[in-house]
Amino acid sequence: AANLLIGPLAYYTMNLWLDDFAYRAEIRAGTFIFAGGIALSIALLTVSFHAIKAAIANPVKSLKYE
Repeated sequence: AANLLIGPLAYYTMNLWLDDFAYRAEIRAGTFIFAGGIALSIALLTVSFHAIKAAIANPVKSLKYE
């Protein structure tokens, strides 16, 4: 949701900044979609790893330290 909200603002700001350069590079929507997809996949992998790690953990070991 944050990527959808901030995407147009970032696109507009980057276009304003790049207008000052003599050799301007084009920014396309695919760049923002790719970056959002990479960020989403990293977040999902991280959360999945920790959820699976917690699910297979032995509760006796964690209660032993408390």
